[in-house]
Amino acid sequence: MAEDEQVQEKVQVQESEQGMENLDGIQQAAVFLMSVGEEEASGILKHLGPKEVQSLGEAMATMTNVGKDKAAGVLQSFNAIVGGQTALGMGSEDYLRNVLNKALGKDKAGGVIDRILLGRQSKGLEALKWMEPRSIAEVIRLEHPQIIAIVLSYLEADQAGMVLANLPENSRADIMMRIASLDSIQPAALYELDEILEKQFAGHEGSISPSSVGGIKTAADILNFVDGTSEAAIMESIKNVDEDLGQEIEDSMFVFDNLSAVDDRGIQALLREVSSDILIVALKGADEDVKEKILKNMSKRAAEMLRDDLEASGPVKLSEVEDAQREILSVARRMAEAGDIQLGSGGDEYV
Repeated sequence: MAEDEQVQEKVQVQESEQGMENLDGIQQAAVFLMSVGEEEASGILKHLGPKEVQSLGEAMATMTNVGKDKAAGVLQSFNAIVGGQTALGMGSEDYLRNVLNKALGKDKAGGVIDRILLGRQSKGLEALKWMEPRSIAEVIRLEHPQIIAIVLSYLEADQAGMVLANLPENSRADIMMRIASLDSIQPAALYELDEILEKQFAGHEGSISPSSVGGIKTAADILNFVDGTSEAAIMESIKNVDEDLGQEIEDSMFVFDNLSAVDDRGIQALLREVSSDILIVALKGADEDVKEKILKNMSKRAAEMLRDDLEASGPVKLSEVEDAQREILSVARRMAEAGDIQLGSGGDEYV
């Protein structure tokens, strides 16, 4: 009898896995949130940051026809994961983040996401993380370049890169040099800046802790999210003023072609997180070493299909190639921060 139950349970798990095989991690998390109800989903999302909410919001807004088999498969998979957790792991924010996955994207969700955003209280600097890059640029564009440098250092690199692209072109190199030269900010100065911003955004009282922001790595990370033309212009301007500083920033940057230096295990892990459509576009403008690195870490059949797709696809705009490469780099950095892969940069340096 017990054996029959185990066999039946195994069959149910396999059927559930088949039902959800076409869903990636973020889509599975979205299905889970839509399955548990608005109140419960809101309670989970309150523990996540802006990028996680935006990513899940996008998936929830676009997944309109999810069959019962897929929903059941997601819930059963989640239940299996929960069953393997200790009581200590269940209460942690890290656990929630790992289950729901991190990814980038725009917030397109409806009622549930809106409730989280409206109900979340953030002080000045923290509130910026929830704003569109263009809006942030409008808020800070008339501030002193040092203030702008501090604000951009406080933001995530991808968001800061988009804000920089919306600032006057003649100010970008100066701002990036200031970011590269930053080390730490005194609590009093950070508190004063936060108060200035808080007057523009509804917030609550609290204290500010000492913060280390800026530096070569921060500047390099931000520039990795700026379009190629702007990046080249900024780097040229910086090197005209301080060639050594410009070289340090350049050496710390991790660009798409540097993926050829990532080990095979890291490439294989990265490929599992990247869609084939994005990969095809990104490889259109990639170095041959990178293409071969990618292809050799795929199955023979998958590699042949990718080669065929690359040959069959027509011309692609450079801006689309750069966007695809930035998306893959964003996934790679996220995985590196989680310790899943290691990215080589600037010779022996790692990011």
